[in-house]
Amino acid sequence: MTVVEVIQRSTEFLQRHGVESPRLQVELLLGHVLKLPRLRLYLCHDRVLLPSELDPLRTLVKRRASREPLQHLVGSTSFCGREIRVSPAALIPRPETETLAELAVAALRGLPVGAPVALDFGTGTGCLAIHLAAECPQARLHAVDLSEPALALARANVSAHGLTERVALHLGDGFGALPAGLGFDLIVSNPPYIPAGEIAGLQAEVRDFDPHSALDGGADGLDFYRRLATEGSAWLNPGGGLFAEFGDGQETAVSALFSAAGWGRINVHRDLTGKPRVVEVWRA
Repeated sequence: MTVVEVIQRSTEFLQRHGVESPRLQVELLLGHVLKLPRLRLYLCHDRVLLPSELDPLRTLVKRRASREPLQHLVGSTSFCGREIRVSPAALIPRPETETLAELAVAALRGLPVGAPVALDFGTGTGCLAIHLAAECPQARLHAVDLSEPALALARANVSAHGLTERVALHLGDGFGALPAGLGFDLIVSNPPYIPAGEIAGLQAEVRDFDPHSALDGGADGLDFYRRLATEGSAWLNPGGGLFAEFGDGQETAVSALFSAAGWGRINVHRDLTGKPRVVEVWRA
């Protein structure tokens, strides 16, 4: 079977199973198996695949048809142009979170501090901490997560990007996991924000393969914003700020929580699709 035949038949198979963008998914899986960039596949469209290539591809296509995420199948994803390892231990980084990352980088660079210290609250794969550390070489990063498997994944990613000396990882429940005496100039977070009752209705790739601890934001999806609003200010140095991603339609409720907790300036930023996505707040 040739490359083009494999693409055609596998695309039809995924289409029958309701997978979105089936041709793109097949091309990415085939490129992964053949260790070729996706666009190179069409330069060798008449190439006949070997059994040692067809067999693993068939397995991957069947797994994708069962709605296992493409990122899990290939083992990584791109976040802000950086390759991040992924696994079922942590939420797969989403494109909308790149808005949070870029806003945080700009804020960190703009602080009147020679060597700022930042915290990634609920780090997951470590993608935010890695991007901030890489883009702001003068900064020191701390990252905390309640999940030991997630923190192990973050540790592997931090090491792969050569940032072990500049990103300190902490295992535990939020601010309580941090050593006493720490103070931050910036806090960033992409916390769980899905209302618990809505998780069952999520896309299968998310519902069945992302850890529910990284999705479940409590009954109204706002549990972690309450913690950030009431506890975060005490961990910020004077003039420090906090950036957090939130879900669709949550901008008013999230902003109100920080306002009620006595924070100073509050701004809401939109993602690349135009949806309100990130709250920016500063210590009063």
